[in-house]
Amino acid sequence: MNRWVSAAVVALAFVFVLTAAGSQAAQSSAPSPAAGASTPSTTAGSQSSQTFMQAADQVLAEMSKILDLPILEPLKKSLRSKEQIRAYLIQQEKQDRTDAQRYADDKSLEAFGLIPKGFPLDSFMLDVLTDQIAGLYDPKAHEFYIADWIALEDQKPVMAHELTHALEDQSFHIESWIKAARPNDDAELARDSVSEGSAMCAMVDYSLRDDHLGVRDLPDVAAFIRVHAVSEMDKDPKLSKAPIYIRDELLFPYLAGTSFTQEFLKSHTGWSDLKLVFQNPPVSTQQIMHPVLYLKRVKPVPVSLPDWKGVAPSDWKLLEENVLGEFGLDEVLKTYLGQQRADALSAAWAGDRYAVFEDEKTHQTALVFRLVLDNQEDAAGFYTQYTDALKMKYKEQKEVFTSGHYLQFDTDTGDVFLRCVDTTCMTVEGASHATYDQITRAIGWTSAPVPLASQPKPAETTSLALTRPPSPQSERD
Repeated sequence: MNRWVSAAVVALAFVFVLTAAGSQAAQSSAPSPAAGASTPSTTAGSQSSQTFMQAADQVLAEMSKILDLPILEPLKKSLRSKEQIRAYLIQQEKQDRTDAQRYADDKSLEAFGLIPKGFPLDSFMLDVLTDQIAGLYDPKAHEFYIADWIALEDQKPVMAHELTHALEDQSFHIESWIKAARPNDDAELARDSVSEGSAMCAMVDYSLRDDHLGVRDLPDVAAFIRVHAVSEMDKDPKLSKAPIYIRDELLFPYLAGTSFTQEFLKSHTGWSDLKLVFQNPPVSTQQIMHPVLYLKRVKPVPVSLPDWKGVAPSDWKLLEENVLGEFGLDEVLKTYLGQQRADALSAAWAGDRYAVFEDEKTHQTALVFRLVLDNQEDAAGFYTQYTDALKMKYKEQKEVFTSGHYLQFDTDTGDVFLRCVDTTCMTVEGASHATYDQITRAIGWTSAPVPLASQPKPAETTSLALTRPPSPQSERD
């Protein structure tokens, strides 16, 4: 379900950079760039353009020193208007995903309840990013863009962030490295978080270089950034009204990625070891959220869903099958249960897989979500809490039935089922009981409990049976 953030590898750089570094950034002259490091892509020839080129060369050389990464080839640089940045975003989105993929993404987010049905996500994100982006690096063109409406002194922290992307791209081929995680959306978001988090930390080191300080010397930088970033979002007329998930997904690569990078750098000798992360990338957002799990190489449990042929109804079209991840699970839980309950539950995530279908006749959406928790106690706790979440998600419930760790009820859009067995829980939403039974058998589970009203009635007693002599028990009665 990764959206614009991972596709364009851009974000709210303007908000983050200026709030995180503005009060501490000390502006100073940086060393001259290596020969041939700049190949301007514009021919404006204006004083502002020339000044920008010189400043970008200086920052590039400084970032090369901080990151211990060489400038391997000339870097194109250009000033861009807001209209040009908007056009770039539209082009990148078209290249990255087909119309069918965009439709499937929207339906998946709706199925989990992360966005309202019919929410205009593409146009919303385009408007937000057009307003917020202060600079970006295009890995296809190997070109650095910066917004032409920002003052030079405010551009420099943006340059530090985006030129980190450029240097990492020259050494590690960032775009192909991030996309190598596909089709696992959770793993792709984890890699995107490394890219953005390392750029954030490098920007902080650039801003504090004259004080001889860096992220390895500081407490949790992301906590500081979060306060200011959320405050800025609340002031924005669009983002202040955005679904919680949209705001959080925009922030995640920067905040969680910063914490991850900071912890990694503290546990190693410095930036020269960052190549180890690109050689052995994190495989889940869980490893980003809990860097110690990455350092200990704790990986998710592989989770599978059935071969849908012969299991799903013939009129069900599979839109998407993917991994939600700990971050995604936390967002789903937070939507219904609040942050505190969500964080406690999602921390027990050990692996998952989901599938979203659309009935080609009714256009109703169905969701199958299989989740593995750390232990049986966590699975039992998840059942209890997620029962609450489902009842909040579906306000109108009919024929509610529970038995042990099994829940089912009817809704206007299909039946809903939740069952936990050992350390695994599975929900099926928008299906008939027959389809649920098919899925249950396909994953190797025994049949689910059946309400008494649904059980077959015993055969009627025949007259012959009445002629049998009474049993000893009946005699005692």
